[in-house]
Amino acid sequence: MRFWKLSVLGIAFLVAAPILVIMAHLFVPSGEVWRHLASTVLPRYVGNSLGLMLGVGAGTLLLGVSTAWLVTMTSFPWRRFFEWSLLIPLAIPAYVIAFTYTGLLEYSGPIQTFLRDFFGWRSAADYWFPQIRSLPGAIVMMTLVFYPYVYMLSRAAFLEQSVCVLDAGRTLGKGAWQTFFQVALPLARPAVAGGMALALMETLNDFGTVGFFAVDTFVTGIYRTWLGLGQPAIAAQLGAVLMFFILALILLERWSRRGRVSHTTGYYRQLPRFQLSGPKALLAFSICFLPVFFGFILPVGAMVVWTWQTWDFVDSRYLQMAGTSLALAGISAVVAVGAAVILAYGRRLVPGKATAVAVQTASLGYAIPGAVIALGIMIPFAFLDNAVDGLARDLFGFSTGLLLTGTWTALIFAYVVRFLAVSNNTVEASLQKVTRNMDGASRTLGLTAGQTLRRVHGPIMRASLLTAGVLVFVDVMKELPATLMMRPFGLNTLAIRSYELASDGLLKESSSSSLAIVLAGIIPVILASLMIARSRPGQAKTLLIRGKRTEHVLED
Repeated sequence: MRFWKLSVLGIAFLVAAPILVIMAHLFVPSGEVWRHLASTVLPRYVGNSLGLMLGVGAGTLLLGVSTAWLVTMTSFPWRRFFEWSLLIPLAIPAYVIAFTYTGLLEYSGPIQTFLRDFFGWRSAADYWFPQIRSLPGAIVMMTLVFYPYVYMLSRAAFLEQSVCVLDAGRTLGKGAWQTFFQVALPLARPAVAGGMALALMETLNDFGTVGFFAVDTFVTGIYRTWLGLGQPAIAAQLGAVLMFFILALILLERWSRRGRVSHTTGYYRQLPRFQLSGPKALLAFSICFLPVFFGFILPVGAMVVWTWQTWDFVDSRYLQMAGTSLALAGISAVVAVGAAVILAYGRRLVPGKATAVAVQTASLGYAIPGAVIALGIMIPFAFLDNAVDGLARDLFGFSTGLLLTGTWTALIFAYVVRFLAVSNNTVEASLQKVTRNMDGASRTLGLTAGQTLRRVHGPIMRASLLTAGVLVFVDVMKELPATLMMRPFGLNTLAIRSYELASDGLLKESSSSSLAIVLAGIIPVILASLMIARSRPGQAKTLLIRGKRTEHVLED
């Protein structure tokens, strides 16, 4: 048992180390530089970051909650299609959709070209067209791909609500929207707040969109201060300020769900839906269709066309970058799942406050932007590399090179720190379903804890371990800030290739690597949709009994 406890504490320390490094730099004296930043760029960082949070927060709240209520509590044409398709925009990284819409909406793009030809306009001075590469443009792009966080958790909350409460609203003569505003939404507020917190964390973490749109935020400031000005201490202090933003979000989300529950009874049955017809049905269809169209169908369609048009641009370098991306994502997924198994099983074997706090600490990485984690890792790793190299030169007369920062080691470590929470939550939820009677039975058979995990729990948890691995795999494929800041010399991934080509103005040429990232991202979206659809107690399940199908309602 001592091994498992030490392993849990060790993993928690490794995950927390980058955060501790960043916070320690708050005490590094840098008054002159900070005064310069405060008088030049810092107000712009703060203003743009707050503007993004307010805009994306309002947009994701409006789209996510309204669509979740419509597909859960009303009946209209194509409702079942929208149940899962409203999650699909989550498969597209924000920077990819930003590249695509820039290609569609820029001056030389197909839309403005068509308008000039149709109306006979000769130049941009003859008409007004919204500027996509701006703060409002970034807000729209992020809203289109981050609203599924709010939709996903809101829909799960609506599915879990007791029919008794909803029926009470009906008996009082409440319609669909009155029941929504006065009954369902107050009960679902904790879930809505959780979804918004996730969306806003992703907003603060984003680098590709704001960097490409030239919208200065804390993440772009960290990148420029470290790599452009060569000031890692100042960059770390900017990262610490960004972490305070994240901490405020977490505290606000926890305060919003303090003492609240999502339903009031344990009695469930199939949800009664409000039947919509005529203009109401058309309105509901439009509300659900527009996010899917603009968040997935249109940008992916454009990427497919551009990939076809620029297929000759795909060469052996593309295959090499694809192989690098797959290898990095695969190794990171295996390491993250392995660490998650140790955390979850160690907490099961050695329950107590120490292991509980350690597991929670190990899950902090997902809330920290990739740029901040990259800083927190590169500073101590670079120091260790230089120390080892100096020692080898003094003692043995040769250089070891950059053993950590010059290889995949530091990059994979950053991925694991960033996405360990994703795998840990999945593995821990699966392990909780395994009864402790199995542990006792295995001990009576003389099996050790490790043998029990390998022979008993492992086969039962196989599907969940695979799911956790897939989730981490896809997140690593999409990660851009940490990869840009930490990649060894000469390493390129699909995400970096897409960003570099788009930054050079080769938007169509970047579509093939962007499309590959999107296709990989669809897998966890489908898994998430299936899990949500099965989450409600009382949903009708089709069972096969003696060769005959029968509808059976499960009740708690």
